[in-house]
Amino acid sequence: MKAKQSGITLIGFLFVLAIAGFFAYMVMKLLPPYTEFMGVSKAMTQLATEGVEGKSLEDVRRDLMRKLDFQYADGAVQPKDITIKRAGNAAQLNVTYEKRVPFLYNIDFLLHFEKSVTLQGNLAQ
Repeated sequence: MKAKQSGITLIGFLFVLAIAGFFAYMVMKLLPPYTEFMGVSKAMTQLATEGVEGKSLEDVRRDLMRKLDFQYADGAVQPKDITIKRAGNAAQLNVTYEKRVPFLYNIDFLLHFEKSVTLQGNLAQ
């Protein structure tokens, strides 16, 4: 009896390898902005737990920008992206920004990041 061979052919293997390479390249392009956003989230959480008693909006922005520098996310968020809204007795710190990541030729990924935390303490007017 003759044994029948089974498995993937060279062309099939190259096709699977090309698809896996495409997705690996996509992950390599998208992972840094998401790790940067995790740094932004961590800096915002640190600022919220420290409290903002008696600080002005500019003081809060300056403190957040300093914390972002420690998280290696200082280039992601601009001061104009930081807003504070009042919700009842609490203040809400909001950071919203977009990041454009070039992918292939004229194809870009546009990533939209948004995070809100409740601040502890009263802000100065």
